[in-house]
Amino acid sequence: MKAAVIVFPGSNRERDAVAALEAASGTKPHLVWHRDTELPKVDLILVPGGFSYGDYLRSGAMAAHSPIMREVKARADQGVRVLGICNGFQIITEAGLLPGALMRNAKLKFICRTVHLRVENTDSPFTAKYRKGQIVRYPVAHGDGNYWTDAETVKRLDGEGQVAFRYVSDEGDADPRWNRNDWNPNGSLDNIAGIFNAKRTVLGLMPHPEDAVSAFHGNTDGKPMFDGLVEALS
Repeated sequence: MKAAVIVFPGSNRERDAVAALEAASGTKPHLVWHRDTELPKVDLILVPGGFSYGDYLRSGAMAAHSPIMREVKARADQGVRVLGICNGFQIITEAGLLPGALMRNAKLKFICRTVHLRVENTDSPFTAKYRKGQIVRYPVAHGDGNYWTDAETVKRLDGEGQVAFRYVSDEGDADPRWNRNDWNPNGSLDNIAGIFNAKRTVLGLMPHPEDAVSAFHGNTDGKPMFDGLVEALS
C-alpha cells in the first residue's frame, strides 16, 4: 500500500502517522507539503493531527483552502481512501469531504487522555479488522472536537451506517444520562467520535489510532485500523 501524509504549518502528528503506516505496510509514506499542488499515485491519503495555522480563525478552516486540498478532494472523488485524524478530521470536514462541524469542547477545556470507543460499523477498510460493537481505547488531545450537525443528517448518518465510532464508558454504555465520568470528552452530538462519507471511502475521527499501535504506547488498539487498510489496499 502506498500512502501520502499531508503536512500543514502547525501539523504535529505527521511523524506518528508515518511510523504507524510504515510499521503496518513496510513502506515509508510520502510527506506532502500543503502548498504542493500534486500528489503521487497513492492508495491512501492521511491528513494528520496538530494545529494547522495555529487554529486561528477556526480549527481546520484555513488548511481546508491550502493548494493541496484541491488535489485531495479530486482523489477522494476518484475513490482514493482518505483518513483524517483530529485536526485532519477538522480539515476534511471544513473541506466538505464529510458533513457537520467540529466545535469547541463542551466544557471549553483542552482534553488529553485515553477514551473508550465503540466500533459501530466494520464494513470499511478502516474498520474491517475490528468486531462490530468492540470497545477500543485511543488517546485524544484536542480543544475543538465537539461534533455537531443537524438532526436530519444525524438520522441519515445513523441509518446509512456512516457512524464509525462512538464515545462510550469503559463498559460500553452510551447513554448520555450516565456521562458522569466524562466518557464523551467533548460533548459530541449523539456521542459521535468518527464518521464515514456515504461510500465509506473517507473516515474522520478525533481520537488518535496512530498513537495506539505499539507496546511502547502501552496500547495497540489502533493497529487493526492500519493493518486493515494495508490488507484492503495492497
